Amino acid sequence: MDRIGTDESGKGDYFGPLVVAAVHVNDEKEKILQHYGVKDCKVLSDRKATELAAKIKGECEFDIVRINPQKYNVLHKKFENLNVLLAWAHARAIENLLRKVKCNLVIADKFGDEKYLREKLMKEGRKVGLIQRPKAESDMAVAAASVLARATFLEALDGMRKFYGLEFPKGATAVEHAGRMFIAAYGAELLDEVAKVHFRTTSKIVKT
Repeated sequence: MDRIGTDESGKGDYFGPLVVAAVHVNDEKEKILQHYGVKDCKVLSDRKATELAAKIKGECEFDIVRINPQKYNVLHKKFENLNVLLAWAHARAIENLLRKVKCNLVIADKFGDEKYLREKLMKEGRKVGLIQRPKAESDMAVAAASVLARATFLEALDGMRKFYGLEFPKGATAVEHAGRMFIAAYGAELLDEVAKVHFRTTSKIVKT
């Protein structure tokens, strides 16, 4: 079956970007990706996701929308709703990929009211069938997108570590110490360069 799958990474992580990937898969590509062991990135190690991402890029047409923290914070203020921001990013990835491939079906992991994504699609995206469902990573196209999104997110975190000389933990629970370390080194005014500042974590680490 010829389809595009989309998925995101980073939406629950305090540090780093929000990344949405879209991958085009047909029956032939699906067999190849199965052979490689592509599956939902949540069941893969970071190293494996990075290795598989390179193989997916070598086999499939894809598009990646990476929204770095500073841009993310601007968009979150504009949309005032994370699911609307997610829909905007998914729609961008879908539209970009539809410029490269002809496809009549998109499968996306459901992240909120289905109308959000439908409303954000533009000219090309509105011509295709759109399926949004929970745990859509069971579909190979969505699984491949999850791997590309995760690998891109991990690459971004590593780039931040090298640029700022600090560690940026994944997730949103064990991050307060890292946030305070960043503020001590660079100041609270630059926190929006590395973090999603609408998270409650910000109020815990920024002293007013």
